[in-house]
Amino acid sequence: MTKQQLFEHIQRKRSFLCVGLDSSLDKIPPHLLKYKNPILEFNKQIIDATKDLCVAYKPNTAFYECYGAKGWETLVETCNYIPSDIFSIADAKRGDIGNTSTMYAETFFNTESSGMSFDAVTVAPYMGSDSVTPFLNYKNKWVILLALTSNLGHADFQLQPAGDEQLFEKVLRISQQWATAEQMMYVVGATRGAAFADVRKLAPNHFLLVPGVGAQGGDLQEVCKYGLNAQCGLLINSSRGIIYASNGEDFAEKAREEALKLQQQMEQILKNASLL
Repeated sequence: MTKQQLFEHIQRKRSFLCVGLDSSLDKIPPHLLKYKNPILEFNKQIIDATKDLCVAYKPNTAFYECYGAKGWETLVETCNYIPSDIFSIADAKRGDIGNTSTMYAETFFNTESSGMSFDAVTVAPYMGSDSVTPFLNYKNKWVILLALTSNLGHADFQLQPAGDEQLFEKVLRISQQWATAEQMMYVVGATRGAAFADVRKLAPNHFLLVPGVGAQGGDLQEVCKYGLNAQCGLLINSSRGIIYASNGEDFAEKAREEALKLQQQMEQILKNASLL
């Protein structure tokens, strides 16, 4: 999916919602435990209930890797269950020396070797260009680089001075030498608020993956005030606020209700910005 195709997808759906599939056995509805693969069943029902309201799904790979071989199998099957016209993100936060990153890229992008072909993978930039460029060798695949995150410890490094700028600003500036806005996005946490204005000064045309709306307290209106660009430029992720809206047999219905609330807000935001 190209940048233009993603924008057109947003316009069709009137939504820039990404649903995070952070699925855990101890949080899914107990009636699903009777299934051979409870998490896969949970994911399928969530996807079926929300696929017309969102433009992306983002499984966090840690929630699958923790279950060993069975969990990895669930990740593969979840990837393949996501409709082909919906942007799929492996939230893996990988990044290592070049030959290792090459294998990570093959893991998430090469269906012949791993059974998976995600559209994008999240990557940590700390080890520099040679840890990121192997992911960029795949045509029509995306790197989503961690830039300014929503966790409590983000300031330990990301806000530290690096010359005449902060470290996250240096990441944004230097990484644009590795790829264009047609192949690279950035993770910017929703709780960063007005900092989106600083991000947009350095990356005006890039898509931003924005976690933290909902359970983490990020404000959708504030994010859009500072973060929208001429092609929307935002993928707003909500995980717990949608997928765990109910712990009962109506979990998929309640997930849809929460996704619909966000989609309706997003539609109005897009209209107000003359993007529809």
